Amino acid sequence: MTINEIQDEIIGEFAFFDDWMDKYEYIIELGKDLPLINEQYKTEDHLIKGCQSLVWLHADEKDGKVQFTADSDAIITKGLIALMIRVLSDQEPADIAAADLYFINKIGLQEHLSPTRANGLLSMVKQMKMYGLALQARN
Repeated sequence: MTINEIQDEIIGEFAFFDDWMDKYEYIIELGKDLPLINEQYKTEDHLIKGCQSLVWLHADEKDGKVQFTADSDAIITKGLIALMIRVLSDQEPADIAAADLYFINKIGLQEHLSPTRANGLLSMVKQMKMYGLALQARN
């Protein structure tokens, strides 16, 4: 699936929920299903700067596609990084770097997160796009 197809799928899923408490619960569930990052990547080098919570992110490239793994010490933040991984993992580096992540606004994340969480989400996006750019330049 393309990045936009995945985003449209997520927008559809969030449309099922009428209130934000249900949406938060869904985000938390997504975080619980996030495959754990290998402990060797839970280091200072893999921490996303700008997040109030601790968020570790690692990227590998396999067969021209980027594979992201992550973890966080906060349940909602873990759900947010799980959403980001769902959208951007298994995509080509150039597509990640150029992605317009419109689903964030369409599902109302930006307006329903606290300012510190919203900044953290932007930091996640920035870091994932930086990995895309770096891997694209390496190739």
